[in-house]
Amino acid sequence: MSFSKRATAVALVTMALSTQLLAQSGPRAARRDFAADRLIAPPTDAWPTNGGNLYNQRYSSLNQINASNVAELKGVWRARLRGSGVAPKYSGEGQPVVHDGVAYISTGANDVFALSLDTGEILWQYEANLSADLPSVCCGWNNRGVALSEDKVFMGRLDAKIVALDRKTGVPVWTIQAERIEENFSITPAPVYFDGLVITGFAGADRGTRGRVKAYDARDGKLVWTFYVIPGPGEPGHETWPQDNDSWKHGGGAVWQTPAIDPELGLVYFSTGNAGPDYNGAVRAGDNLYTVSIVAVELKTGKYRWHFQQVHHDIWDYDSANPVVLMDLNVAGRARKAIVEVGKTGWAYILDRETGEPIVGIDEQPVAQEPLQATAATQPFPRGDAVVPHRIEIAPEGYRLVNEGRIFTPFAGEDPTIVKPGIWGGASWPPSSYDPVKQHLFVCASSVPGGFKGDIDPNFKPPVQGGRFGMGQTQQARVTRSGIMAAMDMTTNKVVWRYRWPEQCYSGTLATGGDLVFVGRNDGRLTALDSRTGKQLWEFQTGAGMHAPMSTFVHAGKQYVLAYSSGNALIGSPRGDSVWLFGLDGTLPPAEPGVPVNRLAAAIPAAPPAATAAAAAAAAPAAAPSQPAADPQNGKRVYEQTCVICHGEDGLGGHGGGAPLNNVPNAAAVAAVVAEGRNNMPALSTLLTPVDIRDVAAYVAESLAKGGAAE
Repeated sequence: MSFSKRATAVALVTMALSTQLLAQSGPRAARRDFAADRLIAPPTDAWPTNGGNLYNQRYSSLNQINASNVAELKGVWRARLRGSGVAPKYSGEGQPVVHDGVAYISTGANDVFALSLDTGEILWQYEANLSADLPSVCCGWNNRGVALSEDKVFMGRLDAKIVALDRKTGVPVWTIQAERIEENFSITPAPVYFDGLVITGFAGADRGTRGRVKAYDARDGKLVWTFYVIPGPGEPGHETWPQDNDSWKHGGGAVWQTPAIDPELGLVYFSTGNAGPDYNGAVRAGDNLYTVSIVAVELKTGKYRWHFQQVHHDIWDYDSANPVVLMDLNVAGRARKAIVEVGKTGWAYILDRETGEPIVGIDEQPVAQEPLQATAATQPFPRGDAVVPHRIEIAPEGYRLVNEGRIFTPFAGEDPTIVKPGIWGGASWPPSSYDPVKQHLFVCASSVPGGFKGDIDPNFKPPVQGGRFGMGQTQQARVTRSGIMAAMDMTTNKVVWRYRWPEQCYSGTLATGGDLVFVGRNDGRLTALDSRTGKQLWEFQTGAGMHAPMSTFVHAGKQYVLAYSSGNALIGSPRGDSVWLFGLDGTLPPAEPGVPVNRLAAAIPAAPPAATAAAAAAAAPAAAPSQPAADPQNGKRVYEQTCVICHGEDGLGGHGGGAPLNNVPNAAAVAAVVAEGRNNMPALSTLLTPVDIRDVAAYVAESLAKGGAAE
């Protein structure tokens, strides 16, 4: 692929900016900055890895900005990323990485920007130019950040490519096709760089892939090793899959987040996603290793070392999307090398990272059974406190409450079963942070029940390209969603403090030695909490949904906080393209709040009132004799770019909890809801053109409602 097509490194920068980059510290100093002892320590003068350090702690000991003065924090500068990633389908989830006076940030469009810390000016830009028709995108167009080496910037792309950019210019040094998009692979996490290796996981479990983690030579992109999340014949763990079908070949186990590394032990750690097919356990009897597990492999070889499975035979999409965190605990006077991950189950799993054995006890307990789903007889229950509730006190309207809606309640058939938590968790991808002094983990989670149903087919069928690999369905229950922000004591797994928010908590967190935790809000506010109590001490309106994790560092002798404010498609928060630098010497006031772009579509009624239908028919171009007929192909394009994230490829429901579309009466009814909004779905007439509304309505009515796309 030509340079102009695969990427555009916008090298039309001024000589002054180029000189700034060329003045970076020399090779010897750069190598020192990426040595093991520097990369496992809490960062101070940089933010060199996605997680702040190789342990993924997202903590800095800096305390110039602290609980006593954070109320004085203001914007130093605000940079705009040239409109990258602001369309409704994009999500801004990239952690800013900082080194040598330059910040590196990726957008939902998979573009990368290098910014001057002094001024916020764009030093260079890499444009991914992703195809709008990617078949492999599962859960939104996003990217969770980049990795830095001494001389390169590494990014995994949604088209399953890995690109290495020159740190000074943004020009690609090498690009590899790490996996085939035709086989439904994509890359959403930031890779991790250490000791000459670039290591990343792959998404695609919801489309029938076999999960994997790969390591590449940072010099040229050559493959060094591969670890398959789903073990093959003859490998330990293969016996947990059926021996009479090929379900293991498509068994899932996506890796959604950046791995952690312990250089002393020589181990790489990551957690894995749900088993496939999603919501259908009938075709994959067994525990389905190593899905929904914490896994340790050898850094140099990728050889399996140990695992701990958090959910056996997952049928609820309880994937472990939150990044693992390494920590050195003092438990009852004994030093322990630990690892923790908070899953969609809402529990923290605290293990010995040398052996994989629990440090705080985890008990196997019997759970409710459903023979049609071949459910596991027991599930792991960590001792201590759950971050989120695990039962429903009162049945929501339209649901029959089974087993009090408790976690691990199974389902089958067309009558929906409500379970808490649902697919929103618990903790999803937004990273937790860990204060090694307090030994507290700070978790941003959601308390959202989910409805599950499905006509369970016991016959295995392989996935199709670009299609959802699942037999059941999930749906949004008519219950108010809420967020949970909590601090957990890692020595006891007990809640230190916990607060319920009136909206989902969907932001990465940052902890500091100034007794602070920074966390974003969906409406665009960045907030600072007292890490000792959870009390809010400061807030600042950034103008767009604040979801990406923040970074902090000292620059020119002063501590700053860097935040990327861009919004999120799944949450429906306001979109933007801002990067803010905050400091005690800042003078910029807050921005104006943005306009939400809600993706949580409510059910389309069986038939609209006659007046509404008539008005929609009169307003819709497709119904006007003088206008051209609807174009379902354009409607399909609009649907795949804007609607599929909530409603799914087949219209039966996606990760955003959108309502099934198989019973809509006609295109006029669909056009009315899309244009005017209803219940939780706002009017989209300001985001889509009248032609796009006409065409997407026709596509839904003619293809999805009639089963044209569901095979």
